[in-house]
Amino acid sequence: MSPVQIVRTIIWVMILSGIMLFSFLNWKPVEITLWDGFIVETKVPALVILAFLLGLVPMWLYHRSVKWGQNRRIRSLENSIKSNAIGSQADHGARGDTAATPAPHAAATPPAHTAATSGVTSRSEDIAPESSPAERTNPAAGTRDPQ
Repeated sequence: MSPVQIVRTIIWVMILSGIMLFSFLNWKPVEITLWDGFIVETKVPALVILAFLLGLVPMWLYHRSVKWGQNRRIRSLENSIKSNAIGSQADHGARGDTAATPAPHAAATPPAHTAATSGVTSRSEDIAPESSPAERTNPAAGTRDPQ
């Protein structure tokens, strides 16, 4: 038995003991007028137990429905994770990979584009003074442009 179940059992025993003590001390008939001509005679403990159940049962049903919905969502997410894992293993197996390793990342630096090839000028090219053809370098090859 887990500690949570023990605490829950102790709380229920305390509630039931309190209701029994209250019932023995207040075993008196009472009249309840529900409508003008409809009068119910009952004992006080029955009235208290009925009121307790009218408060407990709807909240318990709401709790169970939320728990059911959360369990469905958890199962759905677990199944999608499993199917994704199986699918990625099948992809690696189809390519001949023996181990499921991630693809190598591309270089951290973006490919070099010049203003002439990309058609887009950077802010530094707009501000920088014109250079002579002898000073221009090809950034991709690291050499001077033959212009």
